Amino acid sequence: MIGKTVRQASLFAFAFFKEAAAISDPMLDSVDRLLEDPALLTLSTQALASRSPGSNKVGRQGIAPDRLLRCVVLKHIKGWSYRQLHRELRASLLYRRFTRFYEDPIPDFSNLCRAFALFGKQGTQQIHQRIVEQAAEAAIIAGKKLRTDTTAVETNIHHPTDSSLLADSLRVMSRSLDRIVQGCQESEFRMVNHARAAKYRVLEIGRAARTFTQAGQEQFKQSYKKLIGLTQKVRAQAAAVLMALKDHQLVARPAAFLKVLAAEASLKHYLPLVEKVITQSQARILQAQTRHPDKILSLFEPHSVVIRKGKAHKPNEFGRLVRIDEVKKGLVSNYAVALGNLCDQQQWVPALEAHVELFGRAPRLAAADRGFWNSANETAAARLGVEQVVLPGCGRLSPTRAARQKQRWFRRGQGWRAGIEARLSTLKHRFGMQRALYKGEIGFERYVGWCIIAHNIVAMSRARRKSGDERCRSG
Repeated sequence: MIGKTVRQASLFAFAFFKEAAAISDPMLDSVDRLLEDPALLTLSTQALASRSPGSNKVGRQGIAPDRLLRCVVLKHIKGWSYRQLHRELRASLLYRRFTRFYEDPIPDFSNLCRAFALFGKQGTQQIHQRIVEQAAEAAIIAGKKLRTDTTAVETNIHHPTDSSLLADSLRVMSRSLDRIVQGCQESEFRMVNHARAAKYRVLEIGRAARTFTQAGQEQFKQSYKKLIGLTQKVRAQAAAVLMALKDHQLVARPAAFLKVLAAEASLKHYLPLVEKVITQSQARILQAQTRHPDKILSLFEPHSVVIRKGKAHKPNEFGRLVRIDEVKKGLVSNYAVALGNLCDQQQWVPALEAHVELFGRAPRLAAADRGFWNSANETAAARLGVEQVVLPGCGRLSPTRAARQKQRWFRRGQGWRAGIEARLSTLKHRFGMQRALYKGEIGFERYVGWCIIAHNIVAMSRARRKSGDERCRSG
């Protein structure tokens, strides 16, 4: 059952309120007023109701919508993990007052983790949209100017090499097979753990990769062949075990039924990915095909792609490409996670269309870097109603084009566009968007969305304090 937003205080709450009222934090006090919006509470309630069909009526009482919303905002503003959030909530009167827990017990970090995941991709986008609508209603933003850029956000994976992916495949399959064998009664299947052999092969590959002699290269290929052979052997064993479970040749013990069921589901999920890892390893090492289609970079984050942004210190980044649209006062009006490694030119028109859908009109000025430029994008912006299109051209410019880019409004628009680089740096280093820590593709988009939401909330509170519209807590 969803917790109540109206709660009766206990007899011993007077001492807590007396001490908590003496503590003030200008930023959190301003954020507290922003989160009192009824539309945000409705979205949080809908997220909690999506857990099961009867979540809002039956079951034991869980976390309340206002507490959930404030906890997830506080977590991303401070950049804490779930364990840190649980520890800080228990220890601080200020954070208890902000999250409305007061003298009540704090849920465990695992409960907070499962509750946060209920927002999902769509719920996170709706909350972000409502925050932007609040900024527009408060006249903080008007949507007259737009600047956009793309950045690479890393997924939480290790550096992908063929040997490490094969070792991960062996480890995952062996773990699931071991659980199935232990959970089934009278099983004749014997599981051999190849972890030591896989470790030796990976070490051999690492040593051989640092040598450029003919003998070293031959040792490199031979070690890879052995590692691929081990992976293929365990994959065949996993397929045989799945077939035996399907034909009821392997029967799970009643006490371990759920454990066997989870291990079976894990094998069904990972076997197609393992097949891709084996195929791409054979193509690259044995056939020298470096441009293999549908390349997989991680078993655990298979949606990751290789992103090349032309950075000298980091030529290849492994994650997803995210487009950031920024308007006045440093607020991010929209964001989008690209399906693959799209070029910037393909992201210009979607950014303008999203702006028109949000504000009901095209911006007066729209700016981006030279990676977004082509004649079709300029024409599309003018067709949507953008008066000043600031897209620097690439290559040698014609006299007409050079004269246009030297005009004062164009140069000022270029200077304003450069501010989005600082915004990207703030999102990555202050709000933790450099590396997404939530699991899966939906978790990735949820993490990126909440980093942007936390940034927007802090920017709105700062803008309201500067404008002098904020009142003190006493009124």
